[in-house]
Amino acid sequence: MKKSIFTPAVLAIVLTPSLANASFLPPDLIDGFANIISWVVLIVLPVGFIAGFWYVHILPDTIAKRRQHPQRDAIHALCLLSLFVGGLLWPFAYLWAYTRPTMYKLAYGTDKYAPLEKEHQEEQAEVK
Repeated sequence: MKKSIFTPAVLAIVLTPSLANASFLPPDLIDGFANIISWVVLIVLPVGFIAGFWYVHILPDTIAKRRQHPQRDAIHALCLLSLFVGGLLWPFAYLWAYTRPTMYKLAYGTDKYAPLEKEHQEEQAEVK
Protein backbone atom coordinates (compact mmCIF):
# COMPACT_ATOMS: atom_id res chain seq x y z
CA MET A 1 0.00 0.00 0.00
CA LYS A 2 1.14 3.42 -0.86
CA LYS A 3 0.98 5.93 1.97
CA SER A 4 -0.37 9.30 1.20
CA ILE A 5 1.64 12.44 1.80
CA PHE A 6 -1.36 14.10 3.35
CA THR A 7 -1.77 11.59 6.17
CA PRO A 8 0.88 13.14 8.47
CA ALA A 9 -0.42 16.63 7.72
CA VAL A 10 -4.02 15.63 8.49
CA LEU A 11 -2.93 13.90 11.69
CA ALA A 12 -0.95 16.99 12.74
CA ILE A 13 -3.96 19.25 12.20
CA VAL A 14 -6.36 16.91 13.98
CA LEU A 15 -4.11 16.31 16.97
CA THR A 16 -3.05 19.90 17.59
CA PRO A 17 -4.68 21.28 20.70
CA SER A 18 -7.27 23.98 20.27
CA LEU A 19 -8.37 26.66 22.66
CA ALA A 20 -10.31 25.31 25.62
CA ASN A 21 -13.07 27.22 27.35
CA ALA A 22 -13.88 26.52 30.96
CA SER A 23 -17.52 27.55 30.64
CA PHE A 24 -20.28 27.42 28.10
CA LEU A 25 -21.28 30.98 29.01
CA PRO A 26 -19.58 34.26 28.21
CA PRO A 27 -17.50 35.61 31.12
CA ASP A 28 -19.97 38.40 31.99
CA LEU A 29 -22.87 35.92 32.48
CA ILE A 30 -21.08 33.37 34.67
CA ASP A 31 -21.74 35.19 37.98
CA GLY A 32 -25.46 35.62 37.23
CA PHE A 33 -25.81 31.95 36.30
CA ALA A 34 -23.98 30.92 39.49
CA ASN A 35 -26.37 33.06 41.56
CA ILE A 36 -29.39 31.42 39.95
CA ILE A 37 -28.00 27.94 40.57
CA SER A 38 -27.20 28.77 44.20
CA TRP A 39 -30.77 30.05 44.85
CA VAL A 40 -32.19 26.90 43.29
CA VAL A 41 -29.98 24.67 45.40
CA LEU A 42 -30.57 26.58 48.65
CA ILE A 43 -34.32 27.27 48.38
CA VAL A 44 -36.13 25.35 45.64
CA LEU A 45 -34.51 21.94 46.14
CA PRO A 46 -35.18 21.68 49.91
CA VAL A 47 -38.78 22.84 49.47
CA GLY A 48 -39.27 20.31 46.67
CA PHE A 49 -37.66 17.57 48.74
CA ILE A 50 -39.90 18.31 51.75
CA ALA A 51 -43.01 18.39 49.54
CA GLY A 52 -42.04 15.10 47.88
CA PHE A 53 -41.30 13.50 51.26
CA TRP A 54 -44.70 14.64 52.56
CA TYR A 55 -46.52 13.39 49.44
CA VAL A 56 -44.87 9.98 49.59
CA HIS A 57 -45.84 9.58 53.24
CA ILE A 58 -49.46 10.63 52.72
CA LEU A 59 -49.86 8.43 49.62
CA PRO A 60 -50.94 5.26 51.55
CA ASP A 61 -53.63 7.29 53.31
CA THR A 62 -55.05 8.57 50.02
CA ILE A 63 -54.95 5.06 48.57
CA ALA A 64 -56.84 3.72 51.60
CA LYS A 65 -59.45 6.48 51.29
CA ARG A 66 -59.92 5.87 47.58
CA ARG A 67 -60.31 2.12 48.09
CA GLN A 68 -62.54 2.61 51.18
CA HIS A 69 -60.25 0.49 53.30
CA PRO A 70 -61.97 -0.49 56.56
CA GLN A 71 -58.88 0.37 58.61
CA ARG A 72 -58.01 3.65 56.94
CA ASP A 73 -57.89 5.56 60.23
CA ALA A 74 -55.12 3.25 61.44
CA ILE A 75 -53.30 3.62 58.11
CA HIS A 76 -53.58 7.40 58.46
CA ALA A 77 -52.08 7.22 61.96
CA LEU A 78 -49.25 5.01 60.69
CA CYS A 79 -48.53 7.49 57.88
CA LEU A 80 -48.26 10.38 60.32
CA LEU A 81 -46.13 8.33 62.69
CA SER A 82 -43.86 7.43 59.78
CA LEU A 83 -43.22 11.13 59.14
CA PHE A 84 -41.70 11.46 62.60
CA VAL A 85 -39.52 8.34 62.51
CA GLY A 86 -37.86 9.17 59.21
CA GLY A 87 -40.02 7.10 56.89
CA LEU A 88 -39.25 3.69 58.33
CA LEU A 89 -42.91 2.73 58.67
CA TRP A 90 -44.02 4.01 55.27
CA PRO A 91 -43.59 0.70 53.39
CA PHE A 92 -45.83 -1.06 55.92
CA ALA A 93 -48.54 1.59 55.50
CA TYR A 94 -48.25 1.29 51.72
CA LEU A 95 -48.68 -2.49 51.82
CA TRP A 96 -51.48 -2.22 54.35
CA ALA A 97 -53.38 0.25 52.14
CA TYR A 98 -53.36 -2.22 49.24
CA THR A 99 -54.44 -5.26 51.23
CA ARG A 100 -57.80 -6.13 52.71
CA PRO A 101 -58.16 -7.74 56.14
CA THR A 102 -58.90 -11.42 55.67
CA MET A 103 -61.70 -12.03 58.15
CA TYR A 104 -62.89 -8.44 58.53
CA LYS A 105 -66.12 -8.91 56.58
CA LEU A 106 -66.96 -12.05 58.55
CA ALA A 107 -66.41 -10.27 61.87
CA TYR A 108 -67.97 -6.88 61.13
CA GLY A 109 -70.38 -7.59 58.27
CA THR A 110 -68.74 -5.28 55.75
CA ASP A 111 -65.34 -4.63 54.28
CA LYS A 112 -65.98 -0.96 53.49
CA TYR A 113 -65.02 2.01 55.61
CA ALA A 114 -67.61 3.21 58.12
CA PRO A 115 -66.77 6.26 60.24
CA LEU A 116 -67.09 5.83 63.99
CA GLU A 117 -69.50 8.78 64.25
CA LYS A 118 -71.88 7.12 61.79
CA GLU A 119 -71.82 3.85 63.73
CA HIS A 120 -72.46 5.74 66.96
CA GLN A 121 -75.44 7.54 65.40
CA GLU A 122 -76.86 4.22 64.16
CA GLU A 123 -76.53 2.71 67.65
CA GLN A 124 -78.29 5.72 69.18
CA ALA A 125 -81.11 5.40 66.62
CA GLU A 126 -81.55 1.71 67.51
CA VAL A 127 -81.75 2.51 71.22
CA LYS A 128 -84.55 5.09 70.73
